[in-house]
Amino acid sequence: MTKLYNVGKIVNTQGIKGEVRVISRTDFPEKRYKKGSILLLDQPGNKTIELVVASRRKHKTFDIVSFENHPNINDVEKYRDGILKITEEQMGDLPENEFYLHQIIGLSVQDEKGQELGEITEVLSPGANDVWVIKQLNGKDLLIPYIEDIVLKVDLENELVTIHVMEGLID
Repeated sequence: MTKLYNVGKIVNTQGIKGEVRVISRTDFPEKRYKKGSILLLDQPGNKTIELVVASRRKHKTFDIVSFENHPNINDVEKYRDGILKITEEQMGDLPENEFYLHQIIGLSVQDEKGQELGEITEVLSPGANDVWVIKQLNGKDLLIPYIEDIVLKVDLENELVTIHVMEGLID
């Protein structure tokens, strides 16, 4: 079975012309919601269906999306709370030193000396750079900014991240 990845959630309809409000969960909304793009709608208790994007525009914090063959509100109202997904094949390659969240979460973390520190459990995006949450062996969370001075190497093949532990970073 093909792996699917969330790119957004339909939270409401927008007007009467078949548009929906989407809270985007992708760094590439212009690509994911481009006219002609195929999205899969996943709703609990219903079969996953394929939707083709007809249009996209921004409105406040939402992406306003319409789908081919869904010209009015009655066609899309039933999609509320549905999750929009893409297949792994649709993801595409990223530039060097950029990663998808699913590639990072679960990786083991060690310091420069090879001492195991824990596992990445979450990625936060508070502002200028991402922050990786590492569940340490002692059970405490360690917050690591994703910057060159700290994250030295990400080895996806061996599922290992090597970091530089700056003074004061760990209690």
